[in-house]
Amino acid sequence: MTHINLDALVPIPKTGDEPFTHRGQSIGTQLGEFWTWACSDLISNAMRGVLAEYIVGLALGCLDGRTRLEWDAADLRTRHGVRVEVKSSAYLQSWKQQRLSTIAFTIKPTTGWDATTNTYAAERKRQADVYVFCVFTPVDKATADPLNLDQWDFYVMSTNRLNAAVGEQKTITLASLREHGPTKCTFTELPGCVDTEATRGHPNDQPGG
Repeated sequence: MTHINLDALVPIPKTGDEPFTHRGQSIGTQLGEFWTWACSDLISNAMRGVLAEYIVGLALGCLDGRTRLEWDAADLRTRHGVRVEVKSSAYLQSWKQQRLSTIAFTIKPTTGWDATTNTYAAERKRQADVYVFCVFTPVDKATADPLNLDQWDFYVMSTNRLNAAVGEQKTITLASLREHGPTKCTFTELPGCVDTEATRGHPNDQPGG
């Protein structure tokens, strides 16, 4: 019997120059053109979330030429082994709006999935050590640019403090989050804030910002 490999797939980073082929020949279209077609709307909820993960990964210096692992228990892991969950929200949406959106984040505990074994953890909990809440701040679509890192605010909070503050609550608004004292920071301040929050465990240890 022919051996079939069903191990976890390790994606090879692409450049965008890879061609689409048919019968062994390039059809004149490259992968980058698909990316342009599929990924140009950076304000849409799904793509903004992926972009936020990338931005936080850039700040933390933990991308290391690897590709994104979808559905992993934590979005990112720092060089020091800190597991980071990235959440994003925005006032603006891609569609025509009657009003600005309320800033809110999903924070529900989960049963973490291990991509290498395709198994779920037995315990339902928040899987990361630290949460980074990313707010895309513009309120005018004419000037909104998700690639401008000055248009993002970041709020960092250890999972221990988040658990103590909200229990198994499934969502949280920005206004409510602020009441629990997360560390607010800029892109360049993210590494230090994540490292600091990773050491905070007591709910009364209030960070600055």
